[in-house]
Amino acid sequence: MTSEHLPQRRRFAPGLGLWLFTLTFLPVLLGLGFWQLDRAGEKQALERQMQERRQSPALTLNQLDHPRPSDWQRLTLHGHFDHQRIWLLDNRTREGAAGVEVLQAFRADNGQWLLINRGWVAWPDRREAIHISTPSGDQQLLVEALPDPGSGFRLGDAGAGSQGWPRLVTRINLSELRQQGGVRLAEWRARLLEPGSGAALRLDWPDLPMSSSRHTGYAVQWFCLAGALLILFVWAGLRPEPWGNNNNDEHDR
Repeated sequence: MTSEHLPQRRRFAPGLGLWLFTLTFLPVLLGLGFWQLDRAGEKQALERQMQERRQSPALTLNQLDHPRPSDWQRLTLHGHFDHQRIWLLDNRTREGAAGVEVLQAFRADNGQWLLINRGWVAWPDRREAIHISTPSGDQQLLVEALPDPGSGFRLGDAGAGSQGWPRLVTRINLSELRQQGGVRLAEWRARLLEPGSGAALRLDWPDLPMSSSRHTGYAVQWFCLAGALLILFVWAGLRPEPWGNNNNDEHDR
């Protein structure tokens, strides 16, 4: 039997380059996977907190233990909207339609000024001025307190040169809004919850930017890539076993 018909033996002998490539990228892929799992755990805790707060009874401002309510706390507000101080939060879409979310100053019965998100309205043609109607008189609102928008949110350039009302903004910065409105808005903001309220616009609020299940899915993808890298490392590291020249000579004789 010639050497061409003999079963080819392989040995595991990955080269230095293959070792370096694997040892460089494998920890990165595993680290990204575990990081996504940590993020999934954080989002699960946040989702549970949101669910618990939304199921708890709504409080009034006088019932709060602190000047600022907890994130996602449901509140009942009494007061009236300011007819002038309205901001339009730009780049908000619903089902592919362009529009804005309406942020309006609200003066509560205790004298506190709040920024209330009344919901979304379509604005398909920016060449036409948008009209926002304001309910008159005292209002009773069911709202939920929103988290701090964070340092990544700044007042956009869209309303920088605008002096009239309503004003178009692309990001939220409460300090800037206080200066523009000339009133001391509270350090927190809220959004309406009751679609049937006379102040409510379209209230189909989007979910969290990324749910816990999506983070888990990303973690699975990173771990699969790590597994694929290991398989590639083993496959590429298997090399044919060389046949000795003496054995070949003996077969030839």
